[in-house]
Amino acid sequence: MRRSEVDAANGGGRTHGAAPLAHRVPDLGALELLLAVARLGSLGGAARELGITQPAASSRIRSMERQLGLALVDRSPRGSRLTDAGALVTDWARRVVEAAEAFDAGAQALRDRRDSRLRVAASMTIAEYLLPGWLIALRTLRPDTAVSLLAGNSAVVAERLLAGEADLGFVEGLSVPAGLDSVVIAHDRLTVVTAPAHPWARRRRPLEAAELAATPLILRETGSGTRQVLDAALGGLARPLIELSSTTAVKAAAVSGAGPAVLSELAVGDELSLRRLVTVPVEGVALRRDLRAVWPTGHRPTGPARDLLSLTRSGAG
Repeated sequence: MRRSEVDAANGGGRTHGAAPLAHRVPDLGALELLLAVARLGSLGGAARELGITQPAASSRIRSMERQLGLALVDRSPRGSRLTDAGALVTDWARRVVEAAEAFDAGAQALRDRRDSRLRVAASMTIAEYLLPGWLIALRTLRPDTAVSLLAGNSAVVAERLLAGEADLGFVEGLSVPAGLDSVVIAHDRLTVVTAPAHPWARRRRPLEAAELAATPLILRETGSGTRQVLDAALGGLARPLIELSSTTAVKAAAVSGAGPAVLSELAVGDELSLRRLVTVPVEGVALRRDLRAVWPTGHRPTGPARDLLSLTRSGAG
């Protein structure tokens, strides 16, 4: 019979009915204590080296002896000496601790590699108007982390996350894309804007929601969070006057007088203060939206992504 067949017959190499290995083998702390006792010849010295009290060290040695069913240390007024069994166990313990140190070093190397880069995918408004400030703050926390940014609409952000091409994403759509977990990190409001010469800029009464829905607008492309929110709020939109792929392009078209647009308040602050654009009040519709951080379901951000998420949430309200 082959070894694999013998192991399978014996339950994978374990003695039938035996307790799990974790219950039969002392933990690393106990093994490190035993090694210190062997090196220093003193239970008190080993306790001091490991930062624990001598009674705690004595208790841990006794517990290990009960667990193994072996006497490991002879204690006397002159110090502590390993028994013959203790000397053998110490040799084995050294190999276990060395293997654990190699395991820890390997895990740290993986963390260092992970923490050396951060891939962020963000929808356009967040990428242009919020993310730069967050990344400056992250630079203070993690100066050695290289950050790459992919800006696209909310649908593109979801695709990149689900394909494993980004570590953290930010979207501004109406709902969370399938396969992603999320948390609200900020709020935003959409506003109707036109150039000062547009007839809507001289209106004395707010615009009706139905009129806004029926008017061809300068819009972002299908899949953008701004367009999703606007379409849902109005119950449908007229055919776009112009369809553009970035917030900056939509804003420039509106400033030129091409027609009205609906943009984030975050995006039009300078243009409104300079009177290059004017706000058109609208009644009968709420254009508030949530901005969210997103990541693949079940894989909460770690390392630099976790730190960036923490920075964004500190300003949510």
